[in-house]
Amino acid sequence: MTTTSFTWNLDAPGRRCMLSGNEAAARGAIEAGVRVVASYPGSPSVQVLECLAAVAREREMYAEWSINEKVALEVAAAGSLAGLRALSIMKADGLNVALDFLTTLPLSGIRGGLVLIVSDDPGAHSSVKEEDTRYIAVPAHVPLLEPATPEDTRDMLAWAFELSESCSLPVMVRLVTRICHARGNVALKPIRNERPRPRFDPEPGFITAARFHGRTHERLQSLEPVFAASPFNPYAGPVNPELTIVASGVSHSYALEAVERLGVGDRAGILRVGTLWPFPETPVLAVLQRSRRVLFLEEIEPFLEEQTKIAAAEHAATLGPIEFLGRRSGHVPWVQKARGMGEMDPDIATQAVAAALDIPFAAVPPELAARRAALPDLPMPVRQPSFCAGCPHRASYWAIKTALALDGRQGFALGDIGCYALGVMPTGYHTIRTVHSMGSGVGLASGFGKLHAMGLDQPVVAVIGDSTFYHSGIAPLINAKTTGADYLCIVLDNGTTAMTGHQPHPGCGMNAMGDPTAALPIADFVRKLEIPLTVGDPYDVHGTVAAILKLLERGGLQVLLLQRACSLQALKGGGLNRVHVDPERCRGDACGCSRLCSRVFACPANIWDEAAGRATIDEVLCAGCGVCAALCPQGAIVVEPREGAQDAAP
Repeated sequence: MTTTSFTWNLDAPGRRCMLSGNEAAARGAIEAGVRVVASYPGSPSVQVLECLAAVAREREMYAEWSINEKVALEVAAAGSLAGLRALSIMKADGLNVALDFLTTLPLSGIRGGLVLIVSDDPGAHSSVKEEDTRYIAVPAHVPLLEPATPEDTRDMLAWAFELSESCSLPVMVRLVTRICHARGNVALKPIRNERPRPRFDPEPGFITAARFHGRTHERLQSLEPVFAASPFNPYAGPVNPELTIVASGVSHSYALEAVERLGVGDRAGILRVGTLWPFPETPVLAVLQRSRRVLFLEEIEPFLEEQTKIAAAEHAATLGPIEFLGRRSGHVPWVQKARGMGEMDPDIATQAVAAALDIPFAAVPPELAARRAALPDLPMPVRQPSFCAGCPHRASYWAIKTALALDGRQGFALGDIGCYALGVMPTGYHTIRTVHSMGSGVGLASGFGKLHAMGLDQPVVAVIGDSTFYHSGIAPLINAKTTGADYLCIVLDNGTTAMTGHQPHPGCGMNAMGDPTAALPIADFVRKLEIPLTVGDPYDVHGTVAAILKLLERGGLQVLLLQRACSLQALKGGGLNRVHVDPERCRGDACGCSRLCSRVFACPANIWDEAAGRATIDEVLCAGCGVCAALCPQGAIVVEPREGAQDAAP
């Protein structure tokens, strides 16, 4: 069964559907009767709001892509305070943006069920860092749940709304990448069709104050018996196991697989902890009473391990000696992967269980390892992440890199989060020198831009995308205006939130549900701030280089707005042009271009034909931007308009 709007509106309890974790979360929210949903796009959980927005009108729901995560949580909280069930979704990085407001909600309390989905990214597959948000729930005083499968996700989401209303606290549900994108059978449950009328009762109001700290702790303590009786903390295995495995989330599935692979179901028991905070001491201590050796499987940090040890230390007199095996003891390795080190997988889990039970285990059977060793060594070319063919960011970075070199003062560019973060790699010519969090490039430039009075003689350039500009670039730009910072802010405006799937932002004139809205163009905003503005087209490489050189020479706070639609969106209507190489004009290395097309410009559509000794264009990949033609010193690249093609500039 496909996950169409039919799935979301189908009120057929018991019917089974194949859903991803993100889709299951959306279904759980619908079954719980959610009425207000707000998010900022972020992988790996971006699809949750997309599923809900698709049926928002039919479900009499409001769905919004907010300007940032703090506002998204505030919009959802407004729905809760008006008595409606509300949901906010963000990734771990976004929780940092919303944290200031999140820590106030438990003190003020809420009304309608308020659930916050936070998606962690162990292994940093689509993030700049790994971050374990379980640790944030503790000081924020927010109950925390973690599902283990897509069906579990649907069940937990529905229960989280009830839990939130019972304790008057927001409830956080932690998803991870392998849950968000995994698929599984999910049995549908009835949809709650209540439609309460929103109303805000100003008495007694919802005020945050330090004097409510104690009340918040009391509300958390009231959940202890609820969590003790929760079905989300089950134990399976022998009454007195030789080894007890304590796991949460997707690691619980890996634990089940490890026990099955090793055939140790009679020796090892598994405790799944689904209600993570407040920590469910009662079911954990009940298992510890019968355990002498405990192994922890979890992502990313040793949160379960630490909380269990605290509980065990407080009850040491009744528990007796227990050997704890986990990341802190070295029995579960911190595996260094390409981008992170906190992700768990079935082989890591199985190896840890096998070692704990003194069972020989090889993730690759010896006979297969021998066959692999006998295979010839076939060197494979390294494939690094690359901009799409025709991406305007490639042309922008080429212009920035060239202009800084021609300027000759060793100027530098500061980067940000988005597709254009690839500016640190060869596809972006190693142009940007910093990447931290959203808006930080502009904020850092505000600081560097004040150091010229102290002797800094290098030009400063900040690069930021359009969606990120709205999210967190406005405040540092205002700061630069009011403090007199001297730098060039280059906004790469491709007309969408490209990195996460082309969601609309405040400049698009459309909301999450497809309705037309009042757009706020970046150019209008910058002009209102009375900051000198230049607008350019990155496809005009030579013109962009000249503009950057002129602005660097002029000095002061400047904004250069480079506008050109994302090539993926432009390609939906066919490429702009047909681009091909004239073999009579292409002279290869003889022209002194050092294979500019393929080696330097790094567009995946530009290919060096070694046999022919010249460049060629893969017309399947080519987006028709024609930037390579502008750069070719011999004029060997020919650009011809496609029939019916339209310019894709915003």
